[in-house]
Amino acid sequence: MSQRLEAAGRSARSRGEPLPAGAPAQPRGTGSAAPWEASRCRTSWPAWWATRLQAGQGYGNTFKCVLTVYRNESLTGFFKGMSFPLASIGIYSSVVFGVFSNTQRFLSQLRHGDPAAAPSLTDMTLASIVAGVISVGIGTPVELVKIRLQMQTQPYNKANVKLNSTAPGSPVYRGPIHCLRTIIQKEGIAGVYRGNVAMLLRDVPGYCAYFIPYAMFCDWITPDGSIAPNPFSIWVAGGVAGAVSWAVCTPMDVVKSRLQADGVYLNQYKGTLDCMLQSYQNEGLKVFCRGLMVNTLRGFPSSAAMFLGYELSLKAMKRCQTETNP
Repeated sequence: MSQRLEAAGRSARSRGEPLPAGAPAQPRGTGSAAPWEASRCRTSWPAWWATRLQAGQGYGNTFKCVLTVYRNESLTGFFKGMSFPLASIGIYSSVVFGVFSNTQRFLSQLRHGDPAAAPSLTDMTLASIVAGVISVGIGTPVELVKIRLQMQTQPYNKANVKLNSTAPGSPVYRGPIHCLRTIIQKEGIAGVYRGNVAMLLRDVPGYCAYFIPYAMFCDWITPDGSIAPNPFSIWVAGGVAGAVSWAVCTPMDVVKSRLQADGVYLNQYKGTLDCMLQSYQNEGLKVFCRGLMVNTLRGFPSSAAMFLGYELSLKAMKRCQTETNP
């Protein structure tokens, strides 16, 4: 395995200036995944009577979820809460890819004295962990706002609970800025980072299952003798990496989504562990697989488009740099 990763690293070792390239690449992936993202968050929050909002009540499965969202909210329901992620995902993607690449180069410099040296499995794993930790600081507020906007109109039928003044099922937030401002006013800065522990437990293994499979699949499907993978190889490898990553992430993604949606009308969970325990006690282990199919389905085209855009952007910028400074 380490030999394959080193070979993959040699084909990708020139990713030393990823910050500009990440920005144009990720919106392609986000746009293709937006309808799936809306239904994913709802199926990650299923119909369950014993917990706080009964969000997603009556959906049952992914297909029924899609039909219900369309009937109740039309096509706009599939894109609810996406403006904030679309506005910020370029920065988020650039930072994550930049941290991963530069950490990898730093480790190569530290171990081999050459930042362009082929990374080992350990180097890629450490770089993925660092990228996952950094991503939480940027991504938690964005995902919080997205989920609050997507879940705020869901029905609430739990009896004998004292709710906030806002009637359940009616919109609480007028938009992403109003949502963020309201959260800060009511919960402070800590409220903006609600679910950050669950997101950390999701993203650290998730990015390990993202970058490493991408490098491996790129190497496996690239023809022998090729200096770099072709666009088709990049597309397939990126798609497989996205599907694998989301399969690994889904259990903690369920917990994160529930924690972040918690608080629109009341607070049910005391923390990550409490959310996991309540979810398990009420619905069993199967609850942690909710949204798995949608996650993997959206993960393939989204990541395929993102990686392809990333690699092509890097090639274009390097070609431009070569022509400018021959």
